[in-house]
Amino acid sequence: MRLFAAVVPPDHASRELASAVDRVRHLPGADTLRWTPHPGWHFTLAFYGEVADETVPELSERLARVARRTDSFPLALHGGGHFGDRALWVGAEGDVGTMRLLAERSEAAARKAGIDTGEHRHYRPHLSIARTRRPQDLRPYVAELRHFAGSEWTVDELRLVRSRLPVSGVRGEQPRYETVARWPLGGAG
Repeated sequence: MRLFAAVVPPDHASRELASAVDRVRHLPGADTLRWTPHPGWHFTLAFYGEVADETVPELSERLARVARRTDSFPLALHGGGHFGDRALWVGAEGDVGTMRLLAERSEAAARKAGIDTGEHRHYRPHLSIARTRRPQDLRPYVAELRHFAGSEWTVDELRLVRSRLPVSGVRGEQPRYETVARWPLGGAG
């Protein structure tokens, strides 16, 4: 299974983001971007890639421990940015320190379960909203998102998510995400 650990914004935060994304999608050139549909919005904490079925129980057990050891925390969707000239994202504000800790612990859980997570990178909370195959100037979209500030919510669970990549070859088809397991953070359960 192709898996990752994630935080998923609640419905009210996603609705606020949908409003902001609608405004950005009306900017010139926005139709050339591949926009991530609302059901795909998430903060990836750690990407595991293809994980053997027999490894999933141990990974799940370790992620359950991570969740118990990490307190719930406040977060809000905020602003925007881009990675190079191919990915547009919305950022986060609130207790991003605990979010980073949760990401580091989620990555460590995979390593302890025998999963190669590749090169360790400093975690930057971001929720991808659009991508492009061809280089594109994303600064106008980032400028439109600059003042976006969603309302705060409490992150109270960690999810293990399966990613099913498109197989149909239909232009614009997006990956599908399915929650495999979820655990309450700290005392949230």
